[in-house]
Amino acid sequence: MVEVKKKDGESFESLLRRFNRKIQQSGVLVRARKIRFYEPGKSRNLLRVDALRRAENREKREELKKLGKLPVTPPKFKRR
Repeated sequence: MVEVKKKDGESFESLLRRFNRKIQQSGVLVRARKIRFYEPGKSRNLLRVDALRRAENREKREELKKLGKLPVTPPKFKRR
């Protein structure tokens, strides 16, 4: 926990500068940025269920393409 107390006659700007410097030196921001978007890993069972669902959807799409019920769309992005 970073704590900064205002000195006598110190302006708010200099207090804020000191606070920012202390935060940078303590590494609090670095740790906060590391854990900001952390997602715990999924269990093997959930990974398997997701893979099966994707495979099933892929098969359905391919079948609809073959039957002509699903329009074949060109790729959205061109490779250079």
